[in-house]
Amino acid sequence: MSRKRKKHTYEDRLKYMKMLERGYSINYIHKHYGISHRLLTTLWEKYQTEGSSALVKKKNCRFTAEEKLIVISDYEGKGLTLPDIMLKYGVSGSAILNWCKCYAAGGKEALRKPLGRPRKDMGRPKKKKPEEMTELERLRYENEYLRAENALLKKVKALVEEREVRLKGTGRKPSKD
Repeated sequence: MSRKRKKHTYEDRLKYMKMLERGYSINYIHKHYGISHRLLTTLWEKYQTEGSSALVKKKNCRFTAEEKLIVISDYEGKGLTLPDIMLKYGVSGSAILNWCKCYAAGGKEALRKPLGRPRKDMGRPKKKKPEEMTELERLRYENEYLRAENALLKKVKALVEEREVRLKGTGRKPSKD
């Protein structure tokens, strides 16, 4: 059974922080509002150091292999905890752990490769403006357009003829439209 993840808005996050200030436990908020325990702990630590600006969701940013290596060395070499590194670099814990796995499996070169499935160029190519086309491209485009228009007209003619045959069979006369 899969659970849907709830998106916690800035207002929700601020409400959770105010509840923590009033003495509610992290477990209580986690159970009643469906926010992950780890996220709530991280937000609480950020909130205590940076204030309410820490609750605003930030855009995803890309790290170079060298930057990832620095984060990994802080995590594994200097013995900093995962929440400390998350706060220091503004990176999610899962990203840091994925980087560590990649580094352990393939070294520094593995950090250069992007994670996930590569993009596919699916769908039709973007249309060029007539000014950007060469004369040959313009003529091919016009030819393709006229073929499609011709096929459409043939299809309409066939449908009209079919309708006329059907109506003659029932004894009615087709309309002039």
